[in-house]
Amino acid sequence: MYQSGERILLTIWIGGMWAIGYIVAPTLFSMVDDRALAGSIAGRLFFIMSLVGIVCSMALLTGQIMQFGKSCLSKTHWQTWLLILMLLIILIGQFIIQPMMNELREAGLVEELKTKFDQLHRFSTILFMINSLAGLALVVFGLKRNDD
Repeated sequence: MYQSGERILLTIWIGGMWAIGYIVAPTLFSMVDDRALAGSIAGRLFFIMSLVGIVCSMALLTGQIMQFGKSCLSKTHWQTWLLILMLLIILIGQFIIQPMMNELREAGLVEELKTKFDQLHRFSTILFMINSLAGLALVVFGLKRNDD
């Protein structure tokens, strides 16, 4: 039961990340002339995927705890630690970086603020790339099983 549920959650979460981050967002920016509109749409999609990521990672972590108890926090359960890292990255991006970017955007992107916005955007992009690659590792290797 755990394995099929985990696969479904990973497929929804990681597949959605890859589809939005590497297909939809670049397509939006290449097809929509108004960069602010494209950014607004992409931002909303990333927000939705962050919520999906929070729900899926919490469900997956709960499954690991139910299956293994405290032992899921041992060194041999690298998948659990990767899930925790991915959740932390989502929370940092969603509740620290994004509010800072929104505040700068609302203040008007004059040159000084635009530089700060661009730095935050680059950092956010790096965090997204880390999470998408970490998620790919979970899809490829799966989560720890009782027989591992």
